[in-house]
This record gives sequence, C-alpha cells and structure tokens, in this order.
Amino acid sequence: MKFLVISDLHGNLDVLDKMEGIFKEADAVLFAGDFAKFGESATGLPALEKLCRMHDSIYAVIGNCDEPAFLDELDKKDISVEKSLTSLDGLSVAGSGGGSKFTGTTPFERTDEELVSDFGMVTAQGEGEWGNLIAIMHNPPKDTKCDSIPGGVHVGSPLLRKFIEDYKPLAVITGHIHESAGVDKIGNTTVINPGPLMEGCYAWLTVGKSGGRWEVKQVDMKKLGE
Repeated sequence: MKFLVISDLHGNLDVLDKMEGIFKEADAVLFAGDFAKFGESATGLPALEKLCRMHDSIYAVIGNCDEPAFLDELDKKDISVEKSLTSLDGLSVAGSGGGSKFTGTTPFERTDEELVSDFGMVTAQGEGEWGNLIAIMHNPPKDTKCDSIPGGVHVGSPLLRKFIEDYKPLAVITGHIHESAGVDKIGNTTVINPGPLMEGCYAWLTVGKSGGRWEVKQVDMKKLGE
C-alpha cells in the first residue's frame, strides 16, 4: 500500500494544483495538520475543501495554526482521525492534533497530556505492540531527526515519544517543525516528517505484509521540482 504523506499546507492552494498527478498515484493520503496560514484561520477551509478534491481517501488531523473548532469541518468531510481509531485494509489509523504549548501565538497549543490523550482509544486497550497502527501527530515526538530547530534543540513531545515506545506503532506521521523534515526510528517505529507541503515537500510511505506482519517497505522524501 502506497501512502502520500503530507503536512503543513498553510493555505497554499497553488501547490495542490501542481501535485494533481502525484495524488493519483496514492492509495491513500496521510495529512499531519496545519491547513491554515499562520495568523489567518479563515484560510483553513478553502485549503481543506481543495485537499478533499484531490483524493477520495484522506486521513488527517489539525495543526496548531488551525482553530480547535476547525476539527468539526474535518468531521463533516469524514477525514478526521483525531481521538479515534479507523480501520484501513487491515491497518489502523489514529491521530493527535495541535502543537505543544510554546509561544501562545497560535490557536491550538496544548499540554503534553492533552496531545497524548487523543490516542485514548489505543491506550485504553493496554500496552503492547501495535504493529498495524499508523499514528498521525502534528506535533513530533521528542529527540528524533523530525523535531530539531536551528541550534540543534529538540522541541518534540516527551509524552508522544513515550506513547510510541510503549505501543510500538508501525509508523508515525508528523510535521509542525518545518526545518526538520526527515525520517527516523524509535525502536522499530518509523517516524516521518515530510516537510512543509506549502513549500512543495512531501513523502511516500510504502507498507506491506511479510510473514503475516506489517512492515515499512520504503520511505521516499520528495520536493516538487527536484
């Protein structure tokens, strides 16, 4: 199964036009939040509507630049995986929206406890390996290649990292930290920050079964024009 992995659209509708053929190659789309431009919440709805026209199978969360109530719009489009557990051809998809409390200048900043609480439908079933789970979290887990800001400071969530260590999902899709696009591992879990879609960044995640177990077969980081 081939997933188009994207995050941080920030209202850039033009980039979607350039990716029409790319969307057609995907079995499904995983979007890690931030529909709206920074400080312009109203740009979120046009971005959502256009994104939903690009593909019939989208799994998404909202980001820290999106108003909390914007989640209702995702629910209307039936693409939200926040606070839920969705089945997809033998895989499970769950999500956590918003970003860690930082500057207080974006509308959806949350405590670590709030971020990890969105995975309650997973944690309620007890610790153990979730080898068929893809977890989408706008805020990255701490101490990976996907959460580093200039100066080498890791700004990810410690509790989201602990969630990954405890439940061992197959893959984690994240975003938020534009300058930290990359692929890393926490144990056997593959962590992907595709970089900001607003700048033409995206990734491919290919998964399949081997010996009855789901495996990440390949991750390819991409950018339009390169």
